[in-house]
Amino acid sequence: MDMKVKSSLSRISISIQEKVLSELDEMIQGNGFESRSQAIVEMINRQLAEHKTKIEDTIMAGTINLVYDHSVRGIKKRLTELQYKYIDEVISSLTVNLQDAQTLEVILVQGPARKLKMIADTMTSCKGVHTGKLLMSAAIMPPLHPLPNKTERK
Repeated sequence: MDMKVKSSLSRISISIQEKVLSELDEMIQGNGFESRSQAIVEMINRQLAEHKTKIEDTIMAGTINLVYDHSVRGIKKRLTELQYKYIDEVISSLTVNLQDAQTLEVILVQGPARKLKMIADTMTSCKGVHTGKLLMSAAIMPPLHPLPNKTERK
């Protein structure tokens, strides 16, 4: 059975200054897009995803990227405790040891945009975290398995 999803396309027309069009064409060539349409659709999709991050109840998937000094007392424990505290949103994490006592941690998350922002803010404000950034996408992962309600887990 063919599982391909067919979507309809719409054509639009835009007016653009010659200088901007020239810069767009340079960007298209430099980034390897096949066409202007492909590049513009990618830019629109990026802006739509950014807009959805501002709608606080939109379910988003994303990563929290942290660089921290693992020699700071308690930082690893604190970040691990936060991941357990928000276990419904934290899917997985990857830790890479860098030079000079630095650690890169990438935490895969999914949940309401508002809550993901709060989790990222809590983690990035921990003593010892040098940089942190939340990157979100409107695409979401299918459920791995249904989690019982918090009251059922106790």
